[in-house]
Amino acid sequence: MGNLDQDHQRKLEKKTMQLSGMTCAACANRIEKGLSRMEGVQEASVNFALERASVVYDPQSVSVEDMEQKIEKLGYGTVSENADLTLTGMTCAACAARIEKMVGKMPGVGRSSVNFAMETLSVTYNPGEVSIPDIQQRVQKLGYGAAPKEEKGDASAHREQAVKKQKQRLIISALLSLPLLWAMVSHFSFTSWIWMPEVFMNPWFQLVLAAPVQFYIGGPFYVGAYKALRNKSANMDVLVALGTSAAFFYSLYLTLEWALAGTEQHHSPDMYYETSAVLITLVLLGKLFETLAKGRTSEAIKSLMNLQAKTAVVIRDGSEVSIPADQVLVGDRVIVKPGEKIPVDGNVVEGNSSVDESMLTGESLPVEKHTGDNVIGATVNKNGRLVINASKIGRDTALAQIIKVVEEAQGSKAPIQRIADVISGIFVPIVVGIAAAAFLVWYFAVTPGQFAGSLEVAIAILVIACPCALGLATPTSIMAGSGRAAELGVLFKGGEHLESTHKVDIVILDKTGTVTKGKPELTEVEAQTWIDEATLMRLTGAAERGSEHPLAEAITAGITSRGISLPEAESFEAIPGYGITAVVEGRQVLVGTRRLMLQHSVEIGGAEARMALLESEGKTVMLAAVDGRYAGLVAAADTIKETSREAISRLKGMGIDVIMMTGDNERTAQAIAKQAGIDTVRAEVLPEGKAEEVKRLQQQGRIVAMVGDGINDAPALAVADIGMAIGTGTDVAMEAADVTLMRGDLNSIPDAIVMSRKTMNNIRQNLFWALGYNTLGIPIAALGLLAPWVAGAAMALSSVSVVLNALRLQHMKV
Repeated sequence: MGNLDQDHQRKLEKKTMQLSGMTCAACANRIEKGLSRMEGVQEASVNFALERASVVYDPQSVSVEDMEQKIEKLGYGTVSENADLTLTGMTCAACAARIEKMVGKMPGVGRSSVNFAMETLSVTYNPGEVSIPDIQQRVQKLGYGAAPKEEKGDASAHREQAVKKQKQRLIISALLSLPLLWAMVSHFSFTSWIWMPEVFMNPWFQLVLAAPVQFYIGGPFYVGAYKALRNKSANMDVLVALGTSAAFFYSLYLTLEWALAGTEQHHSPDMYYETSAVLITLVLLGKLFETLAKGRTSEAIKSLMNLQAKTAVVIRDGSEVSIPADQVLVGDRVIVKPGEKIPVDGNVVEGNSSVDESMLTGESLPVEKHTGDNVIGATVNKNGRLVINASKIGRDTALAQIIKVVEEAQGSKAPIQRIADVISGIFVPIVVGIAAAAFLVWYFAVTPGQFAGSLEVAIAILVIACPCALGLATPTSIMAGSGRAAELGVLFKGGEHLESTHKVDIVILDKTGTVTKGKPELTEVEAQTWIDEATLMRLTGAAERGSEHPLAEAITAGITSRGISLPEAESFEAIPGYGITAVVEGRQVLVGTRRLMLQHSVEIGGAEARMALLESEGKTVMLAAVDGRYAGLVAAADTIKETSREAISRLKGMGIDVIMMTGDNERTAQAIAKQAGIDTVRAEVLPEGKAEEVKRLQQQGRIVAMVGDGINDAPALAVADIGMAIGTGTDVAMEAADVTLMRGDLNSIPDAIVMSRKTMNNIRQNLFWALGYNTLGIPIAALGLLAPWVAGAAMALSSVSVVLNALRLQHMKV
């Protein structure tokens, strides 16, 4: 029994979790009891002062995720932080897989994701259990470097420095390898006419040239291979180090044998110094091309960052001062002259002008700006002097948020990449085994006793099988595809959304602000006989002023334009899908749909016929009641966007069904749908009803994209397979969505689907090329049909070709 207890004791693990949401010691006791009752938890202790939970548990019975979910169910939270680190020293996808796996196993690390193409590590970790220095130390023990992600300028400088160093090493390697290559070429009968200096054939001369390439230029391969093997793993460095060392040391053996035979030996032996030196040179060349090409996959980020203003003129102590844009503070008054970029988000406090917002909205015509209007950083002031009150600066500006979304999408993994990750992780050891087996078969069976020929076959297999192309296949396509999509005004929040969007077969569109412009105008105000029109407008306008709905804004603007001054509402409540209730001047005011009137038992009398007529004209009618009595109606007309019909035609042409779903009435919805070319309409749908409709379609096996722009669309956006928020809409809708359509143009929907389809095709092409290359290359090399230097050139070409194929996405037309 004692041994059994000891075995069980060894299985137990301890976890420390940082907590949030506790307000007193009773909270701590509640969490402690809740955790203690879980199966597999042996001991739970919560420190209220430190806001930490320490748990001793059996990982076979309960997981950390289970405990975190339990804490959340109890009404509290666990604190985790995200961090991005820049990695150095990786040479292939196997390196990335090993770092990801080993960091992911660290206590306190929830998620670990390495992007080989961007050379970054993204981690979600518990700060109470592990720190960034701990993670850095773990990466360093694996044989790589890790540093907190630098600012873009520093990162760019670091990349330029790395490229410069790579070029220097390549030039030295090429100069030393060229005479060796010359000597090798002279062996062929068809090149006998080439002049060959006798010294080039001397074994000692070749050794002097090859040794610096092998041990100085190729030194990083040995270091990488040693660190990988020390951690019981294998990567590209192992393959290169094995292949080149075999050629070099066998040649060294032949050189010593030749020297010991005496100077009377006239002919030098056939050596393979050029094999190792040229291989290293070709690998360096491939890596340089790869680095340069990978740098180009981030062009979208660079172009977005170049949109930012570099300086700003602010009013400090009564005088105008020019400062770097990143030093502007919230509340600063910023002066923007004609032709200058607006440095921050804010609102106009002085001046009138027109602003070019095409970089954000895609709208080619400048937008008029007056006092009180909002402006967006990086847009261009065209013709008037503006004074702006800075409201959002630095990382909070709209452009900074766009850059952040694109960066996160480029750094994320698409689910399809898991295939490549699994293969890369086991590939190198398998290849080493195949190379060893091929050597034995050739040495003992094919060409008995011929060590050199057998060795060449093994080296060719080792070199041609490097899984670099496999590791680059997916992330480079994701980077290029998401970057190109951003240029088209489509922001994917992650690689998984970029991948899944191509599967969409039905699109649900909200009406107001999505299909239509969302800027309706007040067309009718009709009051009942017991209340005068001016009073109805004053009460209705004051009630609607608190609403964010486009119809409310239209009603308020239309009433104030008729010279009616609006009092402040004493209370206000928006009821999504129904309308609003408010108290104005002590009177209870209702403005909304038939349902709202019915809910409050308001008799609308003969208003139905008038409503039907207005709605058949495509107008939206809102009923008003004052103190429980029907007071009249207001109507507003919204027009469809000029591009809606074209976009819906494109979607139909792609084989995608389109449904318009709205809280508006049936007649108005049908009139708008007819103008837009939409055949299927779901009208008078409440916000929760929209989410239910999405679920119903999903149960039928449909892959649903929901497109909306308002608060009432957020539930459906969250439930849909792909939620698309119109970027001109509310922050809530954008937060709930997987894809943000920055331009408010429905053409962005087919653009998003096309980019997803083309990116997925590109990934499949890359994976097919990478896997096909290795699948074909290994047997060809095993048959002795590839010289090692040809295998090295082919390996370099495979990685570069995969990256160049991904770069085609940057110029993709939609």
